[in-house]
Amino acid sequence: MDNRRKENRERLTTFTPVYFLHPKTLLGYLADLTTHGGMITGEKSAEIGKVGALAIEFPDTLTDVLLTHITVPARVAWCRPDADSPNYFNIGFEFTELSPEHSKVITAILKKYRF
Repeated sequence: MDNRRKENRERLTTFTPVYFLHPKTLLGYLADLTTHGGMITGEKSAEIGKVGALAIEFPDTLTDVLLTHITVPARVAWCRPDADSPNYFNIGFEFTELSPEHSKVITAILKKYRF
């Protein structure tokens, strides 16, 4: 697999649901994150190349961050069964557009909740 990632992935220690919007559908839960994208673990596969808005709901305990959820355009980069739990899928996504404010929120999340 070609590894073109610019940043190391940071595993998260918090329960963070991620939804595809329009219609709102739970995609899964955030497993790792960077300011370029991340990985979601979910019960259903996702179509590779699908583009849409992702809603990420961060924990309410972020008193030092103004936003506890963000909506950001993203693309499904890959999807494959989880090696340890074949009933689940790992879904890699990349942000197609990220505002400076959303980048700040993600950076704060990574500092506080990385594994």
